[in-house]
Amino acid sequence: MSFRVKSALFAALVTCSVTAAVASGASRADDMVPSVPSSDMTTDSPSSSLHSDAVTPRTIRFAPYKEVVQPLGPQARTVTAEEDSLSSTPRAEDMIAVPDRDFPSLAAMVRAVDTTEPLNTEANCLATAIFYESRSESLEGQLAVARVIINRSHSSRFANSLCSVIKQPRQFSFVRGGVLPKANEKRPAWKTAIAIARIAIENAWESRAEGALYFHARRVSPSWGRARVATIDNHIFYR
Repeated sequence: MSFRVKSALFAALVTCSVTAAVASGASRADDMVPSVPSSDMTTDSPSSSLHSDAVTPRTIRFAPYKEVVQPLGPQARTVTAEEDSLSSTPRAEDMIAVPDRDFPSLAAMVRAVDTTEPLNTEANCLATAIFYESRSESLEGQLAVARVIINRSHSSRFANSLCSVIKQPRQFSFVRGGVLPKANEKRPAWKTAIAIARIAIENAWESRAEGALYFHARRVSPSWGRARVATIDNHIFYR
């Protein structure tokens, strides 16, 4: 046998051995992959999924309505209906007794003042002083007397409250032993005194005797060395 024939046979033998080895390895790899039963091998195509959704309607159910209440903070508390009603109702002392608008005259303002609201202690003392000291005077005269009492309560030379100013000894003749008499509340002059007191306290109308601290009747002539401010009706007013 020639050398060329031997070489060809040897190459063919090597090729057959390699092919057999590769085939044997592939066979062993197939044995290592677990087999899957044909019943479990289900593949849903897109068309079959769409078809299933189309023919099977889905019902959406909403949960029942429930109000969500946020928890209150540690400082919060429940407000009762009575407290809410009281908080929305203004108190008498917080209400503006004199309407906040322009008036052509003091008389028009007096007519507009609500005299049915109860008076506090200070306003009642002032109205009583107006009633007994100047109810026979004009509205301007009554307002001037009221402003004198208020001016005194702001001065260091007198007491610091309206009631105390009125009750000071030898200041007003209608006061007896530091006690104010009870006014006749049925008289129209009392309603006027209430209105003038409210106007004076709120300084809602400028008095012709602004700044005055003293006054006396025109029928007397005290030796006062004080600056005269105004003469209104039967009273003369001084600083």
